[in-house]
Amino acid sequence: MYKKLIALAVFCGCFTIANSQTNEVAKTQKYLINKAFNDIYTQNLKPATFGNEYGGPTRTLLASDLIANFVIVNTPKLPFYVVATPEISIRLLSEQGSPVKTPSYMPGLIVYFSVNTDAYKSRFFSIAYNHHSNGVEGPTFNANGTLNIDSGKFTTNFYTLMFHMGKRTDKDKVIINSYLSAGTELHAGLVGKGHAAGLDGRYGWVRLKGRWLYSLAKKYNNSINPDKKDYCDWMRLQFDLQYIADKYDSYAFGDVKKRLNAGLRYYYQLPFMQNTAIMAGGGYRGQDEYNIRYQDSYAYFTFGIAAGLSFGARR
Repeated sequence: MYKKLIALAVFCGCFTIANSQTNEVAKTQKYLINKAFNDIYTQNLKPATFGNEYGGPTRTLLASDLIANFVIVNTPKLPFYVVATPEISIRLLSEQGSPVKTPSYMPGLIVYFSVNTDAYKSRFFSIAYNHHSNGVEGPTFNANGTLNIDSGKFTTNFYTLMFHMGKRTDKDKVIINSYLSAGTELHAGLVGKGHAAGLDGRYGWVRLKGRWLYSLAKKYNNSINPDKKDYCDWMRLQFDLQYIADKYDSYAFGDVKKRLNAGLRYYYQLPFMQNTAIMAGGGYRGQDEYNIRYQDSYAYFTFGIAAGLSFGARR
């Protein structure tokens, strides 16, 4: 009987140790997975831009998106990632006095979370809320029924849900990351709330969205240890697509010229650029996203620089 009790105690002790070790391994694996996905989310953050656009109906001296990504939650201990984005878009007009009329203020909050555990074939969602306003209180329309683009009020609130599919490929000289994203943008105007009077039926409340992001990290010699190699961001290509899907003035659903927004941008980072890249691109706006000027439709070309956390990845 005494020997049986000893054997049982030994068995229980071994089982407890094995179970503890298993839990510790699972905890470490979860930690590493969360850390890898947090790096993926950072790569997908929207960068700030500083440059100019050409081709629009109004000539500009500067077109800039000022985006500061305040990362609120970024810890491998939690399975989600939270970022606050106080975004401001400005256009410095090529007019007397070079005015900046009614900038776009777009503060928001975005949450990322994964639905799988493979960082080389990542699958994750993002949910965002944004407020969009031009910060003025004048009448949205002039007395003759035209838009008051000088001092007219523009306000809308919207929610964005996106599903992302990523793929990472490691090679000897480069690391390739590509992401495909699809989702929808829904405005509170759908339920008659959170928008300036007069925008009903004139502004797109439902928008189908897509994005393709392709980035390369290049191998460099370590400046301290010549036997060590560093992989740093090198260049990326990004294509954004948006289509207005709900009733919009008298435009048919297939009226691409008034419903489609699309843009392609190329970013190139020189070795001394840590979080900054040279940018060039172009696209088409069926409905201008610059607040009260939404009635404009035009093709454009852009050139400048871009900066942000997404350009600082080191592998």
